[in-house]
Amino acid sequence: MNLLTLNCHSWQEENQMEKIQHLAQTIKEKAYDVIALQEVSQSINAGIVQANIKQNNFGLVLQQELEKLGSLDYQLVWDFAHMGYDTYEEGLAILTKHPIKKTHSFFVSKGVDTEYWKTRKIVGVTVSYGGKDLSFYTCHLGWWNDEEEPARYQIDQLLRHVKGSEPYFLMGDFNNSAHIRGEGYEYLILEQRLFDTFTLATERDAGVTVKGKIAGWDENKQDLRIDLILSSEAVRVASSRVIFNGENKEIVSDHFGVEVRVDL
Repeated sequence: MNLLTLNCHSWQEENQMEKIQHLAQTIKEKAYDVIALQEVSQSINAGIVQANIKQNNFGLVLQQELEKLGSLDYQLVWDFAHMGYDTYEEGLAILTKHPIKKTHSFFVSKGVDTEYWKTRKIVGVTVSYGGKDLSFYTCHLGWWNDEEEPARYQIDQLLRHVKGSEPYFLMGDFNNSAHIRGEGYEYLILEQRLFDTFTLATERDAGVTVKGKIAGWDENKQDLRIDLILSSEAVRVASSRVIFNGENKEIVSDHFGVEVRVDL
């Protein structure tokens, strides 16, 4: 099973449509089974297409580009988390080519006011794969030392929703660097007993997904590994690679993506 996670930084990129097209071409080439996307935005004043998805929803536009390339089997699940940059409804999305048995959407932040940019929601799907149910959640969490919306509280809420179910994967921008001791990454791995597919991988690279300053990391001067794919079980992982970093495909966002091949 091939997995991809990417914080899209949608509609904030120069040459945005070209980058969406490059992303679509890569998805077609790699044939990912599940794609978790964060910062998936749409304009407030755009026309509604279906449910709460509007015409310029980044996930919908990406799905349409995939269809132009002949990839017709990707289903889109999206939900709205909070306002972004005053004019966008920012959410999270999953694209998958496998039969969806159930969708999930729930808040993990203390606040649920979608007008506030620190409000956090999780979106997920349960799919049928190889005769068993697997769940995948796209995650965009807060920061460990944030007094208003601490990441520890959000992690606790996230795990309360997903624990005890079928095997699951948590994919996304965790905003907690794997290189910082005693904070969110170690809390996820050591205390919550999740498995990092990066460390399980037979083949892997450096794993760096953010270089330098980006929104939310304004003072950052280090290479960060904050985009992760975590598993509830110690699965066999053939490879974990950073993508869209200028070396493995062109850059499409202020985050690089992570692609993982899991043997299930």
